[in-house]
Amino acid sequence: MPRPTAPVTDTHCPYCALQCAMSLTRTAAVDAVAPRLPVDVAGRDFPTNRGGLCKKGWTSAELLARGDRLTTPLVRDATGELVETSWDAALDLVASTVLRIRDERGADAIGVFGGGGLTNEKAYQLGKFARIAIGTSRIDYNGRFCMSSAAAAGNRAFGIDRGLPFPLEDLDSASTVLLLGSNVAETMPPFIGHLVGAQAAGGLIVVDPRRSATARLTETGRGLHVQPAPGTDLVLLLGLTHIVLAEGLADEAYLAERTTGLDGLRRSVSAWWPERVQSVTGVPAPVLRDVARRLAASDGTYILTGRGVEQHVDGTDTATAAINLALVLGLPGRPGSGYGTLTGQGNGQGGREHGQKCDQLPGYRKITDPEARRHVAEVWGVPVESIPGPGLPAVALLNRLGEPDGVHALLVHGSNVVVSAPNVQTVRDGLGRLELLVVCDFFLSETAALADVVLPTTQWAEEEGTMTSLEGRVIRRRRALDAPVGVRSELWIMHELARRLDAPGRFELDPSIVFDELAAASAGGLADYSGLSHALLDTGLAAHWPFPVGSGGTPRLFTERFAHDDGLARIVPVRPPKVSESPETGEELTLTTGRLLEHYQSGTQTRRVPELDDARPEVFVQVHPATAARLGIVEGGLVEVSNRRGALTVRASVDGDIRHDTVFLPFHYPGDASANLLTQDAVDPISGMPDFKRAVVRLRPAADAPLPEATAPGALR
Repeated sequence: MPRPTAPVTDTHCPYCALQCAMSLTRTAAVDAVAPRLPVDVAGRDFPTNRGGLCKKGWTSAELLARGDRLTTPLVRDATGELVETSWDAALDLVASTVLRIRDERGADAIGVFGGGGLTNEKAYQLGKFARIAIGTSRIDYNGRFCMSSAAAAGNRAFGIDRGLPFPLEDLDSASTVLLLGSNVAETMPPFIGHLVGAQAAGGLIVVDPRRSATARLTETGRGLHVQPAPGTDLVLLLGLTHIVLAEGLADEAYLAERTTGLDGLRRSVSAWWPERVQSVTGVPAPVLRDVARRLAASDGTYILTGRGVEQHVDGTDTATAAINLALVLGLPGRPGSGYGTLTGQGNGQGGREHGQKCDQLPGYRKITDPEARRHVAEVWGVPVESIPGPGLPAVALLNRLGEPDGVHALLVHGSNVVVSAPNVQTVRDGLGRLELLVVCDFFLSETAALADVVLPTTQWAEEEGTMTSLEGRVIRRRRALDAPVGVRSELWIMHELARRLDAPGRFELDPSIVFDELAAASAGGLADYSGLSHALLDTGLAAHWPFPVGSGGTPRLFTERFAHDDGLARIVPVRPPKVSESPETGEELTLTTGRLLEHYQSGTQTRRVPELDDARPEVFVQVHPATAARLGIVEGGLVEVSNRRGALTVRASVDGDIRHDTVFLPFHYPGDASANLLTQDAVDPISGMPDFKRAVVRLRPAADAPLPEATAPGALR
């Protein structure tokens, strides 16, 4: 494509699902003595960010000028080194190996692992490529680690899953916001501008075992920080629902008109009176009553959940309990109130709607639905029987790497599984057993460093496409500059591989044409994009899906009915399960993991930005002063954090912002500094979500132990 002529390009941030709007201005060429970034970044007025950006957004252009950018395909030679090769040689090697393995072991011996940062077009094409070019059912993506529990709960209760079923701006008028398990002040800072009203009204209530930056926002006025033990959010929510029902605070008219299943809920929460909930969660009974009464007394109440309550083996049921509480209060679909969940990855919403999930076809269609299969097969131009059935969710897929009847070749797009997956040593071991590992990325991530073939791909400012934000708004990503010579888009890569595999159907190169096909494939589905196109989105239209042909989109769901056939929301009684592991002695603590302001996901991008890396250059463990004193741990001292899965040696950060029975590790660091060496790969039986937020560990001083190996991005561990 020719270089764009416009000096200023309106696009969106490459990081989280807030998808802050920004403008990129191309800079004039200068000599090497005074180098400049290829574009200048400016915040752009948009409903979600209102011109603001976080540190990650402001520094995002740094990634476009990195000297370690991948620009040439790499293959592993006979000596075990990655060496440069031509595109034809690399793609011929991939295609011939895939064909051989497919002939020897069947199509399901090839796996595809996608990412929540891919554009809608690439996510759609990847699902299509896996199923009809390779013929495998073995596709899933890292969004399984992000939104899967909330998605399963939303589908079960409402019949549809959209992170926020209302525009983010609706929160501006909220008087009470209950925020469970999300540290938005660090993960998506511009979001907190939408909490100012609730904060000023004293109605911001944050549930988190840590006194996070978001929790500290409650210190103004009558806000409230509720600090339960990790993994007890489900019991907390059952207790709040018990109080609402027992004290006559429920919206009985709403419940009678718009829901079904209330009687079962009454029975299921009857055993969770406040004092019993206190004994499990550690939250005082008077605080529980205060929270329930605040939620019921407000005319503008919103309940929002995040990964902290969802990344558990009971994540789906916990999200369901939050929905039940919202329904009992009459919030979903009521003007000025609501329930929602905060999507994490940049295209976590769109990435799961159109085919990366192992059980879904485009438009959020179930892959087991005969009519859905018929419709998509017609759009793809293939026999319906050629589309495989459901595959394996991410953890199960990764646990089958190299197994005799498992996956023997894996194609990874936009994910860094050797940092981001739970119980990550098992994943590293599995990758080592593969016959072929192919990684598409723009930097040599830790996963790419283990690959047999590495394919260099375009970055965010070098490509056209669409993303879907946390509020279900479909937005345009626009190309501001050309990619370096030798770099290719994933659409081109899939086109070329499909040709070599003699695949049926068409694999287009133009993102706008791919989007048109996506729209047709989604028509009539829950996530219907059929009324949209690049041209229409370029008009600046606020496009919230569902957006069928002839509609104006759906900024607010549930105003009249829910997505079940009878229009009613399902109240689904849930109960606490037996946890997969919990502390059994005073020497054991509960580990929870999470994000930092300066870093994002596996750090492949942010650890390459000096300003961000210098602010948080190494992993640390946060521990309460009383716990530290008991264990002989001092501020800044070296600590070994260990369990049966692994061990880390890290610096101690001793402060009172965490419970005495809990420790915290950020998960952005690779190698022997990876928090996921300790996390468990037990999963939610409904969503397949791993239990990232609860693992049993022991701490001890480790003054003579070495620090983790230097964490320079791309270094092979």
